[in-house]
Amino acid sequence: MPETLYHTEKELLNLVAKGNELAFRRIFDLYNKRLFTFAEGMLKSAADAEEIVQDCFTKVWLNRESLQVVENPGSYLYKIVRNSTIDHLRKTAREQNLINQVWANISHSDNSLEEEILKNDSQQLIAQALAQLSEQKQQVFRLSRESGLSHEAIASIMGLSKSRVNNILVESIRHIKNHLDKHSYHIGMVFWLWAWEQLL
Repeated sequence: MPETLYHTEKELLNLVAKGNELAFRRIFDLYNKRLFTFAEGMLKSAADAEEIVQDCFTKVWLNRESLQVVENPGSYLYKIVRNSTIDHLRKTAREQNLINQVWANISHSDNSLEEEILKNDSQQLIAQALAQLSEQKQQVFRLSRESGLSHEAIASIMGLSKSRVNNILVESIRHIKNHLDKHSYHIGMVFWLWAWEQLL
């Protein structure tokens, strides 16, 4: 409704609290670009900033019933994005260290573990696990594991942020381990040791 253009931001938020989708869209239009710029300035990644802002508005809509107590819509939205951005930066820093250690460990893994992983049955199960992942995750995993490319190179090739590449590699390792566990606890544990020995 055109009249929503004349509501104050507080009034718009109250309408959102009642499930008014047009008011929600108006709030989105008012703050989307500003929040994106704010997040991108901290993250230095347009892809990550966009994801953070989308998550922000998803949270706002899912928790809309609590919006009536919010006095300053702008501060409320910026706080959500700021906290999510800080959490993301902390997670990325932890996972960067984790990924570096994982691949360093794989490169210098014990021969017996390497031989066990390279057995045909293990390779088939790993291939099955990879096939269950999205094309994007499969490609990132193979570029890293089989082609030996750096995260920066993979990010450039795939058009992803470096932190997203890190996340995909962590998710892929965990998925493969879980798949191996379902078929052979022994192989699953060998893969886990092979990939995470220095991290546990």
